[in-house]
Amino acid sequence: MRAVRARCVWTQRIDHRDLVPYLVEESAEVIDAVESGTRADLREELGDLLWQVLFHAEIAAGDADDPFDIDDVARGLTEKMVRRHPHVFADAVASTPEEVLVHWNAAKAAEKGTRTSVLDGVSDHMPSLALAQKVLGKAAQVEVTAPAHRLADPETESELGDALLALVQLGRERGWDAERALRERLRTLRGEVRAVERSGATASE
Repeated sequence: MRAVRARCVWTQRIDHRDLVPYLVEESAEVIDAVESGTRADLREELGDLLWQVLFHAEIAAGDADDPFDIDDVARGLTEKMVRRHPHVFADAVASTPEEVLVHWNAAKAAEKGTRTSVLDGVSDHMPSLALAQKVLGKAAQVEVTAPAHRLADPETESELGDALLALVQLGRERGWDAERALRERLRTLRGEVRAVERSGATASE
């Protein structure tokens, strides 16, 4: 990566923002390899995704004001994982996945002490369905839930896929934008979460 950055005129012109579309694309290709590819596909796509990390780190190493390199990235990751696994690296005990999650969330809360909302740190750049699942999980922490709907009653994950596809088809036929509809509804849900947090109460109180 250092040789490419030093000697490739195209690479020299690239900054973090320029790399974002490639990061999105490579992440999607890893998902494709996991869900429908071969082991060879997965190995290759993981390498391509790793290249993006190395690329960003090499760009960062050249920053005049706040440089860091891949060693700094790896060191920070190592320290974080040690903190978040006290049942592995310290004397905490976790015999179930739920207990592991308790330790993880406690460590994360300590690290992110300046955050004032359960929604802080949730990226708006996630795909809308993934964002919806994330926001609903965060909303549940303050007892805010999405409204029930007569169409939202599938019995299996496969039926859920069918229901989502049917709703997208219905929106297309009526000239609605399914992506926009979900994102706008998520903005409303986020507003409800923040209102509950400001009031210091839960939705059930």
